[in-house]
Amino acid sequence: MSAPTTAIEPRRTENELGLGLLRQPTTVLFGPGQRRQIPQLAAGIAERVLLVTDARMAESPEFAALVDGLAERGVTTMVYAGTEPDLPRRNVVDITDRFSASAVDAIIGIGGGSCMDLAKVASVVLANGGDVRDYYGEFVVPGPGCPVITVPTTGGTGAEVTCISVIYDEDKGMKVGVASPHLEAYAAVIDPELTLTCPPGLTAAAGADALSHLIESFTGRAKNPSADDLATKLYAGKNLLADTYARTGLALLNTSLPAVAVRPGDLQARSDTLFGAYCAGMAINTAGTAGAHAIQSPIGNLTHTPHGFGISALLPYVMRYNLPTRVVEFAQIGRLLGVAAPTDPELTQAHRAIERIEEILAALGAPLDLRTLGLQPGDFRFVADQAMLATRLTANNPRDLTADSIVGILERGYDGDRSWWQ
Repeated sequence: MSAPTTAIEPRRTENELGLGLLRQPTTVLFGPGQRRQIPQLAAGIAERVLLVTDARMAESPEFAALVDGLAERGVTTMVYAGTEPDLPRRNVVDITDRFSASAVDAIIGIGGGSCMDLAKVASVVLANGGDVRDYYGEFVVPGPGCPVITVPTTGGTGAEVTCISVIYDEDKGMKVGVASPHLEAYAAVIDPELTLTCPPGLTAAAGADALSHLIESFTGRAKNPSADDLATKLYAGKNLLADTYARTGLALLNTSLPAVAVRPGDLQARSDTLFGAYCAGMAINTAGTAGAHAIQSPIGNLTHTPHGFGISALLPYVMRYNLPTRVVEFAQIGRLLGVAAPTDPELTQAHRAIERIEEILAALGAPLDLRTLGLQPGDFRFVADQAMLATRLTANNPRDLTADSIVGILERGYDGDRSWWQ
C-alpha cells in the first residue's frame, strides 16, 4: 500500500486578509408552508413561468397546488418534467430546444439538485444562446438569464443558493461545472414540508452531501485572493463569512441528521436538516468544495452510485489526509459538535470531531468505505488521474494533492483503514 501522507509535506494556509465573501439570492424564504408564497413571488416578476422538475415531483399534489396557485395569480405556466439524476447534458439541450427566451419570463426549479441546477443553467443558455458547452468553466457566462426561483425538496445539495450548475457531459464521460455569478437564483423558497416524503436512501445521500459541504468549506484552503482572482474565480477559499454559515450548519446537522434517519416524519428534524443544508450551500458558494468532491466524480461515473454515497465513502479518508494541515479547524468542529472539551489536547479534539462525523454518516446508513461502492483497485489510477483534472476543486483542498496521494487515499478507503495514519 502506498502512503498518501508522505508524498507531500503538509503546509497550512491562513486567511491573512481576514476576507469574508458571500454570494446569495436576493430573497430567501425559509419555513414550513412557505412554498405557498411562490405564486405571489413569481407574479411580481413574470407573466409566463417555466416550471423545471422531475417526473416524481410533477405527479405530486404539492406541484399541482403550485400550478393552480400560479394560475390564480394570472401567471401562465409551462412544465418541463424530464430532469434526470446527475443532470445529463441532454436535459439542457432538450429544454433549450423546446422553449425560447422570448416565451419565458422566469423559471422555477423545484426538486433535487439536478432540477435546480437545470433551471439555473437553462436560464443563462436560453438568454445568451449557444450550447451549454460554451459555458463550461468559471466566469464564462457572458450575461444574466431570466430570474430563477429555486425550491429544494431534498435536504442536501445547497443548489438553491449556489451559483454553479454541475452537468454530466455524456460525450466527455465526466461531470463539468458552469460556474458564474449569473447563475445565482433570484429567490430561494425553502420549505421543510417538501422534504417529508423524501425516500430514506435519498435522505441519507443528500444529508451526507450537506455534511461534506460544511466540512470541506470550513477546513478548506485559505487563498488570500487578489481583486483579479475575485473577478475570475468563483471560489475565494475559506473565509470569515462562509465559516459563520459552516459553524451554524454543523451544529444543526449534528443532531438533525441522526434524528431524521430514525424519525423521517419529524418536521423539526427535517427543518433543521434543510436549514443546515442551506447553510452548507451558502458556505460552499464562496469557499468551495475540495478533495472529496474531486475524487467522487470519476468514482460515480464508474460505479453509478449516488453522489452523496460516494462522498460519504471518501470523507473519512480525505479528512485523515487533510488533518495535518487542519488540526485547529477539526478541533473547533469537535468542540462545536459537543464531543471534545477545550482542555483536551488539540489533536485529540480533532480526532473526536472526525469520529463524530463518521458516527453521523453511519446513523444515516451511508457507506464508510469504497469497497461498498463496487470500486475496483484496478481503477484507482484512472480515478486519481481524472480527479486531478478537477482543478477548480483540488485547488481548494487544504493539503496539496497529487495522483499518487489520491491513489493512497483510495487504497485506505478500499480497506476501510480508519487508523490515524501519518
